[in-house]
Amino acid sequence: MAQEELDILAIQALLPHRYPFLLVDRILEIEDAKRIIGIKNVTANEQFFQGHFPGQPIMPGVLLLEVMAQVGGVLARKTAAGKGRPTVFLTGIEKAKFRRPVVPGDQLRVEVEVVRRKDPFWKMSGQILVESSLVCEAEMTAMVRDEAES
Repeated sequence: MAQEELDILAIQALLPHRYPFLLVDRILEIEDAKRIIGIKNVTANEQFFQGHFPGQPIMPGVLLLEVMAQVGGVLARKTAAGKGRPTVFLTGIEKAKFRRPVVPGDQLRVEVEVVRRKDPFWKMSGQILVESSLVCEAEMTAMVRDEAES
């Protein structure tokens, strides 16, 4: 069943990331252990635009993958809630494709679905859209560990 939206404070309660590396602004929908939809608003004030590239700002592809991984991390962390303090570790990226540049003013809609899950490992498939245009897609693997196990 889909849950209500998560705002930035709820996201910060789930992810360890903070400025300037917290790249998720809002979660629109969560279906526990199945799928999630998140939003990242890209502004001209992002630090990385200073050097990538001066006069022609383009969001780095690796940060698009990080946005996708953080949204997937919210899903895994929210699903694992109640089992101590789980931490989600990205373990792999496969089949990453970049379809068009992301620039200031774009709103990224990040859709992630669970492909397979065998605790503590997760495999997820994600895509990022701007309006209805696909800009990035990838498969990710992650491991969820309880803080006490580390």
